[in-house]
Amino acid sequence: MAKTLLSVEGLAVEFDTRDGVARVIDDLSISLAEGETLGIVGESGCGKSMTALSIMGLVPIPPGRIAAGRIFLDDEDLLQASEARMREVRGNEISMIFQEPMTSLNPVYSIGNQIAETARLHEGLSRADAFQRALEMLVAVGIPAADKRIHEFPHQMSGGMRQRVMIAMALACQPRVLIADEPTTALDVTVQAQIFDLLNDLKDRTGTAIIMITHDMGAIAEMAQRVVVMYAGRVVEQADVDQILTDPRHPYTQGLIRCVPHLTQNPTKERPPLLEIPGVVPPLTQLGSGCPFAPRCQYADAQCRAEMPPTKAIDDGHTVACWLTEREAAA
Repeated sequence: MAKTLLSVEGLAVEFDTRDGVARVIDDLSISLAEGETLGIVGESGCGKSMTALSIMGLVPIPPGRIAAGRIFLDDEDLLQASEARMREVRGNEISMIFQEPMTSLNPVYSIGNQIAETARLHEGLSRADAFQRALEMLVAVGIPAADKRIHEFPHQMSGGMRQRVMIAMALACQPRVLIADEPTTALDVTVQAQIFDLLNDLKDRTGTAIIMITHDMGAIAEMAQRVVVMYAGRVVEQADVDQILTDPRHPYTQGLIRCVPHLTQNPTKERPPLLEIPGVVPPLTQLGSGCPFAPRCQYADAQCRAEMPPTKAIDDGHTVACWLTEREAAA
């Protein structure tokens, strides 16, 4: 078994809003092993990105706050670390690829200077050595004519190239953990495949552990070894990727998988229909006491609407928070 590198225990994050207190993360517990790719999947508003910001120490306080929990990198609780210590951690030990590179990159600095700045701040390299590191990283992420591209500005590059720059910046200091928040959003399928291949190759060469945050079950199937399914700030199912894809137990997980188009090898065989999950994620200030998925679940009964289901282990490493699964196990 690989050593646990990062662990989140009982994390709760709250935000003050005009409609009251919204608990955007509720009792989240996950772990990441060395060299592993962990997928976090769910619809928009389920708490995926807020989980990443919590790990990075970037929750805006106020209006947000960490209400409970611990986040360990090895044996160090990052929630107890000073801001100075977190500046050392961010970009050096834990890096993040944000959703939209055009809003994450500074438009008035060349990409070479932006990557070099990371190496200068965290490793104390000279300006020349840091610029050389930036060039090496651009080559590593597959940017052609890197010696010329290094002087270009973000607006001069395509979406796929900007995403590669973000990956180069995130990996410039060889972090132990890389958080990829929707790294292929708005990219065409060919570029998506290239980014996935790049991340897998870099993980194999550097040993970096990856947290892949996405709403796309296809991306999860491509990249992850283990999967955490989130809904309304809670983990509803967690298992190895093969278990999630072949034997999903939570109705929400089943719905996410039914939304993925399936190809058939037999041209005469009709493709299975795409089925949407009815409704939307409810406002986090109006969840009530029952299962948050109950209003959208075809199996929900009075117990589901009245009581929050506990998280139970149904197999080795496979946990589910669902009254239906518990009733089936007891039958």
